[in-house]
Amino acid sequence: MKPLLGKIPLGKTLLGTGAALILTGMTGWAGMANAEEVSITRDPAEVPAPIARTEPATIQVTLETIERVAKLNDGSDYRFWTFNNQVPGPMIRARVGDTVEVTLTNNEESWLQHNVDFHAVTGPGGGAHATLAMPGETKSFSFKAMKPGLYVYHCATPTVAQHIANGMYGMILVEPEEGLPAVDREFYVMQGELYTVEPIGTKGELTESYERLIDELPTHYVFNGKVGGLIKDKPLQAKVGETARIYFGVGGPNKTSSFHVIGEIFDKVYDLGGVKAHTEDVQTVTVAPGGATITDLSFEVPGTYLLVDHALSRVEKGLAGHINVEGEENPEIFRESLPQKQAMAE
Repeated sequence: MKPLLGKIPLGKTLLGTGAALILTGMTGWAGMANAEEVSITRDPAEVPAPIARTEPATIQVTLETIERVAKLNDGSDYRFWTFNNQVPGPMIRARVGDTVEVTLTNNEESWLQHNVDFHAVTGPGGGAHATLAMPGETKSFSFKAMKPGLYVYHCATPTVAQHIANGMYGMILVEPEEGLPAVDREFYVMQGELYTVEPIGTKGELTESYERLIDELPTHYVFNGKVGGLIKDKPLQAKVGETARIYFGVGGPNKTSSFHVIGEIFDKVYDLGGVKAHTEDVQTVTVAPGGATITDLSFEVPGTYLLVDHALSRVEKGLAGHINVEGEENPEIFRESLPQKQAMAE
């Protein structure tokens, strides 16, 4: 049974000038979509290209809020609430001075109202009031991107934490006028947590728990929406000698991340997701819920590198990802065993 709009039945459902650039949503995905059809995990390599233009433009962003059942873990499904059918929502790229026109459609098969709040907005509610849409409705607003940085966006319909926990978050990068230094690869990764009645590892379609949400007791932690999504489904891929940039954010809604890559050191971290200051040679970065960071790193040795939150108990609740790095071995930097020492002559 569908919940009444705006009410939460406890124990059942918690429920200018220049070229215009367009991000369009997938259509035709209703709440009853088959869990096998498309992975909930957004590909971390799905990053818009760096902006080459030098003049402001109008950016058109099209979001569709879609509630759908998808794989949460091996053997378990979950009814996610999404922007454009995956978690996180699409990464958006703009430039300081751009006008961003946001159009949000709430899929007619949705059970609840939805909207979107952009942390990059200077204006009431970040656009949340302007985009509050019932199922089947379309709402829109525009804002000027005034400050550069990496910003979170999320649904802000009460209970706000519930909408975020179910997958309704993403990020927008507002580039400075001069852009960011070039790298070989860019990745988009967001951390979230889910709250189910059943513990992690339970088979079947899991039920969300409002009580656990309010008490901040997650049963699952995820990168890009799914347990193992960045291991089995869509791991990050790179090569020895390349430089990479990870746009990392925390949807939350509640838990702070200690973002870390096992076996690597961040060459540069843009402090708190801003682009005007950075710190070099960093091991672990603290990222608050609704916060973001930009990390640069380079790969000198091939192998599999593990993305984690260094609150490492969370690995047992699903929070891990892989960076698969291919290339020639580099024993001057790392070798797995020491050369055999010659026996001393007697």
